[in-house]
Amino acid sequence: MIGNTVEKTVEKVMDHTYKAASDYIGEDGLLYCGMCKTRKERRITWLGTERKVPVMCKCREEEYEAQQEEDRKKQEAYDIQRARVRSMLSDNFKTATFENYKVRKESERYLRIAQNYCTNFRKMLENNQGLLLYGTVGTGKSYTAACIANYLLDHGYSVIMTSFVRILQQMQGFDKETEDAFICRLNSVSLLIIDDLGAERSTDYALEKVYGVIDNRYLAKKPLILTTNLDLGQMQAVSDLRYERIYDRVFEMCYPVEFTGVSWRKREAAQRFESTRKLLEE
Repeated sequence: MIGNTVEKTVEKVMDHTYKAASDYIGEDGLLYCGMCKTRKERRITWLGTERKVPVMCKCREEEYEAQQEEDRKKQEAYDIQRARVRSMLSDNFKTATFENYKVRKESERYLRIAQNYCTNFRKMLENNQGLLLYGTVGTGKSYTAACIANYLLDHGYSVIMTSFVRILQQMQGFDKETEDAFICRLNSVSLLIIDDLGAERSTDYALEKVYGVIDNRYLAKKPLILTTNLDLGQMQAVSDLRYERIYDRVFEMCYPVEFTGVSWRKREAAQRFESTRKLLEE
């Protein structure tokens, strides 16, 4: 009874969804595809009886694999877009890429280090290895960090890029449960980038939260990238215990990269000034 029902169901599927006008029966009594000339049936023994069941011919198999690949790419694009929404990247950094990087003599090293970090990110992730991008204002620290963020997002990694100022603003008024959930979200991503360390207020509350974010990331054994206008020597020689324990954690987790040279913003402002001067005065 069950065998007859299954056989009728298979025959119905074959008749309505599998047979094409160009298909034909081969010398072995099995159905063949009229396009690729490969079998669309095979024989099996089920419940003691030999039966014919459908199989994918070569062209149908290729079509199926192409559809699977298209679905995979759509899902990948969706995942990347979703990760971008969750990344907290500000609008002015969403277009930061290595292709758009302003390569000058002093910035070649920064670009090389950032690209190598991304290329070797799987190892960086395994080793909980981050970066400390430090130096004078306007030398490209934040832009370089954003390039890393966008590259990794495009390659399927989860990234959050924010600042301690924004973190502290968001955490104001949080109860313990909400704060724990927020910290858990920061630690859930493959890479956490925090821009402009040292710009937050120097209150006991703020410094305690800053240390908590960094220390929790350390305990989660996941990499952290920090940018700061602070001088490395000053951070190493600090005598305030509140700052000392923050920087000790940072030095333990992050490879320091100094950014020097003329401010990008000042250079661009000078170029705009010169262009405007030529238009107005010459």
